[in-house]
Amino acid sequence: MKPLAQSARALVLAVQYFTRVPVPPALARWTGFDAGLQRASLAHFPAAGLLVAAVGAVCYAAVQRFLLPSPFAHLAAAVVSTVATVLVTGALHEDGLADTADGLSAGGDREAALAAMKESRIGGAGAMALVLALLAKIGLLSLIGSAGGWLAAVAALLAAHAVSRGLALVIVATLPHVGRETGSKSIGMAQRIEWTGLAVAASWCALALLAASLIAPLRLWLAALAVAVLALLWLRRLLARRLQGFTGDCLGAAQQLCEIALYFGAALAA
Repeated sequence: MKPLAQSARALVLAVQYFTRVPVPPALARWTGFDAGLQRASLAHFPAAGLLVAAVGAVCYAAVQRFLLPSPFAHLAAAVVSTVATVLVTGALHEDGLADTADGLSAGGDREAALAAMKESRIGGAGAMALVLALLAKIGLLSLIGSAGGWLAAVAALLAAHAVSRGLALVIVATLPHVGRETGSKSIGMAQRIEWTGLAVAASWCALALLAASLIAPLRLWLAALAVAVLALLWLRRLLARRLQGFTGDCLGAAQQLCEIALYFGAALAA
């Protein structure tokens, strides 16, 4: 039972770290905190995504049903759903996207890029990345919902939020963490992930895809996954060339990019 209890503690810690969902004090005390548990919680990153997706799905379904038969029902539902997912994560990944965009667009060497990512103020590239990301998510979710109904949008949320987080872990497994040089707080969690952790994360992703395939054909989600993998490989190559590694902000950027790519692939295949 000890490995099962350890996994449960890691799951709770992942919810605490990656979302703003309140955890009862008694449960938080039982979970505890140490460096090993922090690293183990990274395997449950996709599970936190499922929780975020559930919040977004409920909001999408409720708004869409309430506004029918308005032609803007799906657009409004996509807006509310996206806002809800941002709130439930505290804009953690969006912040990483903005910082990464600022860093990668900065001139100079790797040190200049890392310094730009550490800067507390958002730059022009970061602001543009945020605006485009939010517009892309809202537009694609609205398109998926309009084409396949609110259930299709719910399925897309489940698949995208879980799988995008699972794909981001590939960067952890294949690139060195360079956040220590900028005082990154993510070093304890994201410094490395074991293959067993990747297997756990893959299981959560498979569960999300299975749930989505009960609503829409599996081939649709496989096509969406293929697009997301291409996006991930592009970002990984960019990080390897520009930073020779990754920071915690880069994981947020990878999650956002893969989430949008999954929506895009699903919209194309719908």
